[in-house]
Amino acid sequence: MHPEYQYLNLLKDIKENGSDKKLFFTPEVLAEYEKKEQEPPCIRSVFGRQIRFDLSQGFPLLTTKKTFLRGIIVELLWFLKGDSNIKYLIDNNIHIWNEWTWKVYHKHCLKNDPEKDLTQEDFIAKIKELPETDEFVVKWGDLKGVYGRQWRRWPASDGREIDQLGWVIEGLKTKPYRKSYMVSAWNPDFIYAMASPGNATEAPPACHTVFQLAVVNDKLNLGLYQRSADAFLGVPFNIASYALLLQMISQVVGIPAGEFVHTFGDVHYYSNHLDAINEQLKREPKPFPTMKLNKDIKNIDDFKYEDFTLENYEYHSPLRAEIANIGGF
Repeated sequence: MHPEYQYLNLLKDIKENGSDKKLFFTPEVLAEYEKKEQEPPCIRSVFGRQIRFDLSQGFPLLTTKKTFLRGIIVELLWFLKGDSNIKYLIDNNIHIWNEWTWKVYHKHCLKNDPEKDLTQEDFIAKIKELPETDEFVVKWGDLKGVYGRQWRRWPASDGREIDQLGWVIEGLKTKPYRKSYMVSAWNPDFIYAMASPGNATEAPPACHTVFQLAVVNDKLNLGLYQRSADAFLGVPFNIASYALLLQMISQVVGIPAGEFVHTFGDVHYYSNHLDAINEQLKREPKPFPTMKLNKDIKNIDDFKYEDFTLENYEYHSPLRAEIANIGGF
């Protein structure tokens, strides 16, 4: 059976066995729905599921709808930089994190200086036109505790910044069979009410919470635990992103890639995604494509967008749905 049926069957599972739940929206976000005269969506969830992809069977970029690969690659490179400011993404025309930073600025202006408030479009345009060192960009473009910061610059109690991923990669080169090669993005010091003063952010706590790399049968495997997963919009990105990360690490440590194993906590779809999901479930998967990396790259920090080549990607037409800006405090 085609590996993509694991994903399609997960969507069916949520439809048939899921539980409907209300979402938490801040007052500012609820006001935006009211302006658009829309009811906020709810979610339908199941808990505790797992899918897995053997990379020898192709690169798991979903084919039952066209998946935005450029966004996946640019976002992953942003994570690997240890960056937490969306300026890099905006400059590369990737806008998947826009709402989270704008929401912080918008909330601040409503409370302190309404005359300086900007629409989300104007806020993003301002960040794009200013240099990365500008005070406005540095302050309002920063997501603080986002993945790259925790992967590469985890703030230690003694003032150091710990490069978790760097430690894992060096370990795999010298002691490949250790079981402790974990990278955590879950840092309570940046999460809502637990955060230290100045660290709290409106962005949800890390959804893809922790990943582990392990060598079994002389192949490198990557397992991701994702506490919360948007099955229609987010999961296709997550599958491709972590499969690509596995390929990249495999190349720099010299161990062939094995499986990407994706474990979910709460996996759900949004009520306003159901029509698109029903259309996707009618489609037959096409063969997975092949992802080729520039073989000259031997350091994880040296990869650039041009070092990735996708071959033989056949796909069905895109399916679009609106992302919901949940969370905050």
